[in-house]
Amino acid sequence: MFKFFKKRKKEPENFKEILSQFKDLEKNFEKLSEELENLKKESKFNIQKVGIVRFNPFAEVGSDQSFSIALLDSNDNGVVITSLYTREGNRVYGKPIKGSTSEYSLSEEEKKAIEMAKSEKNERRNKSKFSNPAAGSGGFGPR
Repeated sequence: MFKFFKKRKKEPENFKEILSQFKDLEKNFEKLSEELENLKKESKFNIQKVGIVRFNPFAEVGSDQSFSIALLDSNDNGVVITSLYTREGNRVYGKPIKGSTSEYSLSEEEKKAIEMAKSEKNERRNKSKFSNPAAGSGGFGPR
């Protein structure tokens, strides 16, 4: 695939050889453009947006050990996973998401996780490509 990056052993000696190399480059560029378009289409279905909310659903439990996490693609489809922690045990629930909503009722924390995921993608899109990613929390810190 990347053989066009390899340096040719022989330098072109005349205009005909230069034109031939340009034609090869043009073909390779067209192939790369097609592959890039295919990758763009396929990546729309990858997880691109993540939002997480920690909370305390019961007053008798000490801290925010429960959470809801939303994992969405570019069309706001995906899943929201909620873990409810109690002294007796831990329960985990998953709900499918289509277009930011679910056929199942969503808790306030789940709705907030979905909204955070949607806004996190917009924040990343608006940031400069030269910003320092190590300085941020990646959307998992307190808001």
